[in-house]
Amino acid sequence: MRPFAIRHIDHLVLRVRDLQRSVAFYRDVLGCRVSKERPDLGMIHLATGTAMIDLVSLDGELGRPGGAAAGESGRNLHHFCLRIEPFDEQALTRYLQAARVAVDAAEVRYGAEGEGLSLYCYDPDGNQVELKGPVGEQAPRP
Repeated sequence: MRPFAIRHIDHLVLRVRDLQRSVAFYRDVLGCRVSKERPDLGMIHLATGTAMIDLVSLDGELGRPGGAAAGESGRNLHHFCLRIEPFDEQALTRYLQAARVAVDAAEVRYGAEGEGLSLYCYDPDGNQVELKGPVGEQAPRP
C-alpha cells in the first residue's frame, strides 16, 4: 500500500527566455502574484490560487542545464491548465487579444473537475496555457 496520497499539483517550473517579459505576462495579463524572487537561481515564484508557477531564466543556474529554449520542435511541456471564474469566451478573447496574446477558440474539455469550457492561449515563450471555466459550462454559439 502506498504511504501517501496526491492532494494537488504544488507547482510547475517553466524555463523562459526573458524572465521579466514572462513575469509581466503571468502577473499583468493572467493575474498571478509574485510571491518570491530568487535572483541567485534566476527564478521567480508566482502564486496561482492553491499552486505556484515558477519561472526560471534560461541563462540562470536552474535554466542553463535544460539546454535550448522551448520552440516549435521542443517544448517545456504540452500545456497546463488554470481554472478560472467567470468564463466568458468573448470577454476573455477580447482581453487577451488586446494584450497581444494569441488565443484559440473555446471548446469543452475534460479536466480535474470534469468537462467544461476552456480556451488556449500562449505565453511569450509559446507555452500553451489553458484557461478553464466551471464544469458543465457550454459555449454560447450564435
